[in-house]
Amino acid sequence: MATGEGTDPVLAECPNCERAVLAREAGALELHYDPDSPWAWRYALVRCQECFGPLLLAQDDPFDHPERVWPNPDGRELSSNIPESLRREHSEARACLKAKAYTAVAVMVRRTLEGVCSDQGVTKRQPLVASLRELHQQGKIEGRLLEWAEALRALGNQGAHFTGVQVSREDATDALALAEALLDYMYVFTDQYEQFKARRSKPVASSGDAGKSISK
Repeated sequence: MATGEGTDPVLAECPNCERAVLAREAGALELHYDPDSPWAWRYALVRCQECFGPLLLAQDDPFDHPERVWPNPDGRELSSNIPESLRREHSEARACLKAKAYTAVAVMVRRTLEGVCSDQGVTKRQPLVASLRELHQQGKIEGRLLEWAEALRALGNQGAHFTGVQVSREDATDALALAEALLDYMYVFTDQYEQFKARRSKPVASSGDAGKSISK
């Protein structure tokens, strides 16, 4: 079922406006997953009346209390290759960002870095900066990633201690993104690259060898 701009506006959470706004429907689709049931899921494409950005809402029958499914309210789901304890820390940092607790984001990102060092076995009761540099010396993070990690550590220190300087929304958002990139590098892309190298190192039989094998 499709609808147009004439429908009544609905209340929705707009990530751009960072608050609940009125949004007007531009089109909708109802899906009956069970043909024997009158219940259906309804997906509606709506437009924020404040910033005019698009949102996708979903709601079960009866059609009330729609939930935003796009843009994803929880951000990209981290790979299961990343240890669950680190995913939990990062998820809490995301929740702090959503709650506009930007100082808490910085602290949680720092905790995530500490968790990475602990998981890699390089803490040894030494300062975080020393642990990060040890990761670099072991070849587990490269120079640019070390630079990122040390910047995140410094921001986390700013959040953890009373300095009179507030952590900005922009710094908190960037810190969360950089921490996510670091986790992906450490636990996803590095492993993927090793698998790629292993496949490439395997000898490939030539067409002549294949012919000899068949003739035997």
